[in-house]
Amino acid sequence: MAVEAVQHVRRMRGGAQAHLMRADDGHFYVVKFQNNPQHLRVLANELLATRLAESIGLPVPVTEIIEVREWLVENTLELHMDLAGLSSRCKPGLQFGARYVCDPAEGQVFDYLPESMMSKVKNLAVFAGMLVADKWLGNANGRQAVFWKKTTERKYTATFIDQGYCFNAGEWNFPDSALRGVYARNFVYQQVTGWESFEPWLSRVENLAPAAVQEIAGAVPPEWAGNDWGELENLVENIIERRSKVRELITAFRNSSRQPFPAWGMAAPKHEAPANLM
Repeated sequence: MAVEAVQHVRRMRGGAQAHLMRADDGHFYVVKFQNNPQHLRVLANELLATRLAESIGLPVPVTEIIEVREWLVENTLELHMDLAGLSSRCKPGLQFGARYVCDPAEGQVFDYLPESMMSKVKNLAVFAGMLVADKWLGNANGRQAVFWKKTTERKYTATFIDQGYCFNAGEWNFPDSALRGVYARNFVYQQVTGWESFEPWLSRVENLAPAAVQEIAGAVPPEWAGNDWGELENLVENIIERRSKVRELITAFRNSSRQPFPAWGMAAPKHEAPANLM
């Protein structure tokens, strides 16, 4: 069941020309429209890849199918797309929505933190887990993340957004490359000491039941796949098959010119035992 968009808030940055909107469930969503400049299939990619990442325990936004009615489009001047220098109305109907990671009134959200601030990110080790997902799902773009915290919190949480270029965007194929689907700065991988650093996410991918992938894909609205279920079924088969290829793809990144894992082979640091308060 779709939730309904009831209010436009603002236009977002990015190639998909998404819009921040409030829905009738009370939450805010970053909404990508069917006639976005990237590709119709980007909506299917977002839903499928984000929910697959969620299924293996990665911090990604809650996703919903958002219905944007024609009345709202017609009465909201900001709901338009700029395509090749021409402006056109956003297409009404079922769109993809990623819940905004933090209510704008309750905290701060940044799409970049300097390296000096990374010690304030409480889940930095999960970047290794997202690398597992990006290699598995053939993310053809650089890894995107946002860092957020509520006003009452001292540390930031990283949440991984923008899965639209998984499966090579609208192509639905997997031209794997060592430097695709990785975060721009090596700093986030400094805690990787070996294969154990990719757990539990790597084992979860390798052991994920095919039925789980098929169930998630079954939620994709037919129009997002161009009403071509054969193409979507073929994509699902490839996703299932690629579960066993993730180690090979991570190894290619490890051996690349980036040299992303300087601590590989070193013992993981042990946490100190808590002091005895008695």
